[in-house]
Amino acid sequence: MPFRADGELVFARGGDELTSISIEIADNDSSRTRGLMQRSSLADGTGMLFIFPTIDYQSFWMANTQISLDIIFVADDSSIVDIHKYTRPLSQDNVGGTQLSRFVIEVPAGYVDTHGIVEGDRVTWSR
Repeated sequence: MPFRADGELVFARGGDELTSISIEIADNDSSRTRGLMQRSSLADGTGMLFIFPTIDYQSFWMANTQISLDIIFVADDSSIVDIHKYTRPLSQDNVGGTQLSRFVIEVPAGYVDTHGIVEGDRVTWSR
């Protein structure tokens, strides 16, 4: 399944932009369930934004995901509250946020370290 550019997402700290990515948006049950499963690659500078209808402890699994990802959990106020780096492809272990979140971003593994993204940073996006 090819990447579909739905918008742009910016990572920022203290009002200064750290980096930005092109995003595919998963905002319904079907697209959130499918996520990045069955894809063999995800280009640098791209990612998927999951938008959930409610704030909760979001949880993901990598069972059908062939690539390692950094998974970023974002609160309703757009602040990053949890980050899981270098997730293990094809694993059946749950990757869950430890804080309540409404949004989740998946980017290629290593993106968070390369760009210095940390908990407390903020995100904004547009379609």
